[in-house]
Amino acid sequence: MHWDRLRLRRIAASALMCMALIGSASALPSGIGGQQVGDDDVAIAGCTCHAEDPDNSITVILDGLPYHYELGKSYPLLLQIIGGPDADTSSYTGGFAMRVDGGLLSPGDSPYVQNWDNDNMALTHTEQGSKVAERSWNFEWTAPTEEVGTITFWVVGNSVNGDGAPSELDRWNRLSASVGEGIDNGKTRAVFSGNGQIEPPAPTEQHVDLHEMGAKLRAHWLGLLGFGAVIIVIVFCGFFLRYGFSRHYKGRSNLLRLRIKHLRRGDQL
Repeated sequence: MHWDRLRLRRIAASALMCMALIGSASALPSGIGGQQVGDDDVAIAGCTCHAEDPDNSITVILDGLPYHYELGKSYPLLLQIIGGPDADTSSYTGGFAMRVDGGLLSPGDSPYVQNWDNDNMALTHTEQGSKVAERSWNFEWTAPTEEVGTITFWVVGNSVNGDGAPSELDRWNRLSASVGEGIDNGKTRAVFSGNGQIEPPAPTEQHVDLHEMGAKLRAHWLGLLGFGAVIIVIVFCGFFLRYGFSRHYKGRSNLLRLRIKHLRRGDQL
C-alpha cells in the first residue's frame, strides 16, 4: 500500500511537470515560434498561454512598412507593444513572434531579436530582448527577388508582468498587414492593432541647480539688467521732458525761471 501511494505521487508529479512545460511552450523569455497551437504558427494563432483571447487594450505597432515594395530591397522596421503591466527590466516584460510569407526577416545587428529555429521567414525576441523596458524591437525585412505578389506579415505580441505565471495581468494582441508589389516611392507607414488609446509617457522631472548653469545663467541676468536699464532711462527721459522744460509747472527751479525771463527779454529786443 505504501509503495502504491509513493508511485501515484511520482506519476502525479511527472504529469504536473509535463503540463507546466507544455503550458510554458508558448511563452518563453528566450523566444517563441513555430506551430505551438494546433496546426497554426504561434504568430497566427496567438499567445494563448497567457489568455485565450487577444486584448485590444494592447496596441501592437509595426512601423516602416512601404506602401509598395521593390524587389530585393531591404526595409528597416520597428515593432512596438504598448499597454499592459508596467515594464520591469529586472524580469521578463514582453515578447513577440512574427512570420512573413515572402522575403526574409533579419535581426541585423540587434541583440534583442533572432530568427526562430534558423527560419529566415520567422522572427522572435531573444532572452535579452524580453527585458527591454520600451517593449520595442528593430529588425529588417528584405523583399523577395522574384515577383510573388502581395506579402503578408503576421505578428503576435504580449505584455506581461514577469512573475513567470500566466494571470489576468498578462495580455496579448495580434496584427496582420499586407504589402503589395509595385513602385516604391520611398514613403513608409505604420500599422497597428488595438483600440488606439495610447497614453504618452509621463514627463521626466529634471532639476538643474542655478549654480551649475554657469555662463547661461550670467547671460540671462545680464540680459535682464540691460532691459531694466533701458526702461529706467526711458522713464527718466519722460519725467525730464515733462517737468524740466514746462513753463506752466509751478514747481520749477529759480534757475529755470531766470532762464525763461532772460529768453523773454531777448524776444522783446
